[in-house]
Amino acid sequence: MKLYLSSYKLGSMASQLKRMASKGTIGYIANALDFTNVNKEKRALHVQSDIESLKLLSFEVTEVDLRDYFGRKDDLRRKIDELGAIFVSGGNVFVLRQAMRLSGLDELLLEKRKDAGFLYAGYSAAGCVLAPSLRAYAVVDKPETPYRALSEVIWDGLSIIDFALMPHWNSDHPEAADIDKEIDFCKSHGLAYLPLKDGDVHIVESS
Repeated sequence: MKLYLSSYKLGSMASQLKRMASKGTIGYIANALDFTNVNKEKRALHVQSDIESLKLLSFEVTEVDLRDYFGRKDDLRRKIDELGAIFVSGGNVFVLRQAMRLSGLDELLLEKRKDAGFLYAGYSAAGCVLAPSLRAYAVVDKPETPYRALSEVIWDGLSIIDFALMPHWNSDHPEAADIDKEIDFCKSHGLAYLPLKDGDVHIVESS
């Protein structure tokens, strides 16, 4: 699996993102925005902006709503295999983790670790959810449980990376002031972490 993990939006290495998606197709996942009291208009504008940015890189973009695949992991597997790459929006890491569990995307991504051609890309929460633990992120993100099918907060990440990604660090972002608090949490609990400024991208060609 290849990883393109940006602090915010596409980041400063968008040309690398295009190169890493071998098929030129990508699935866009925005379920980190499924907040309990989401503003639907703002959500729609956010999704539109992200998709337009991907299209400017000449991607053929398919929106993949994980809610459509709750309990349908095999159908999601077929869609992911067809696309060959996914780009996951930022938002609430706990909401995204729940959507991954209910759709089976978490298990599919663990399977895809052995697929050298598959690309997992995204920003902010998209990278955070890959960490071994999500506990540090409760400093910034409310541990929401918006889906009826799962009321428990999931504190374990996917452990696809062995550190906690710290996006928006030292940046002009509304959450930037709290990132140092997340880093302090990591330090006090012996957790490895990687701070990223907005614009920074962490790239792994094969994980």
